[in-house]
Amino acid sequence: MRVYIGCGGYSNDDWAAPGLLYDGVRKDDYLATYARHFDAAELNSSFYAIPGIKAFGGMVRRSAGQVRFTVKLHRVFTHDRAPTDADFDRMLQSPEPLREAGVLGPYLAQFPYSFHRTPANRRYLQMLTERFAGHELAVEMRHEGWDLPDVRQGMAERGVIWVSPDYPPAGGLPEPQLHVTADVGYLRLHGRNAANWWDGQSAAERHDYRYTRAEMDEWAQKIALVTDDLSELYVFFENTTQGHALKNIPMLRDALNAHGVPVEAPDPLDFPDDGRLL
Repeated sequence: MRVYIGCGGYSNDDWAAPGLLYDGVRKDDYLATYARHFDAAELNSSFYAIPGIKAFGGMVRRSAGQVRFTVKLHRVFTHDRAPTDADFDRMLQSPEPLREAGVLGPYLAQFPYSFHRTPANRRYLQMLTERFAGHELAVEMRHEGWDLPDVRQGMAERGVIWVSPDYPPAGGLPEPQLHVTADVGYLRLHGRNAANWWDGQSAAERHDYRYTRAEMDEWAQKIALVTDDLSELYVFFENTTQGHALKNIPMLRDALNAHGVPVEAPDPLDFPDDGRLL
């Protein structure tokens, strides 16, 4: 099993704080700097506006082709739930540069908590999976009503990836378990800030949490149990606030290696020498 580890987004301005990853780095160089440390990135910008082909091509160049990108579906697919044929065409065609470079991971459909398991929503999900047939699609369900073996069995039959989440113990959310429904696994670590999950005014507040070493070891144990079931596993830290994810990723790498799950970190020799010492 190949494990890819990265963050939810790479253009996090609070990482420019003194001592963090982008301290003294120009914004245009964020991705190149990110790629020297992490081998995967979850693209958030596509949720708000689908980048064009040239923009995706630029991502390949700036990352030196060394980063796997998962692409979050635009909100019209998951929150508005009224996509047109043109929306599907753009969502599927724009990431072609990533596909050609061999660095396109799954698409991510992040549904909101308000997306309950109703007959209408089940039909919508069926339609969405059919339109993305032939492409890896990972689906995150935030309402506990979907957290059922029957739901995962249905996803497995359709080759859809169940997104395994780590949420705070805030009630109403799926349990923090690693489930396998396809050859590829997808884990999103949101942090465990229960106090701010429902009452936080922003995503930054909800994800303001740094995992402990013991919590990283707990996830490493769960990951070790599925090594024979998956060819690839994507692990994304969403707790990017104040650079928490930057501290947690080395913890998880160490814990995985300790549990016999080899993790590859980017090799500086894969990148052109720009004279920057990080």
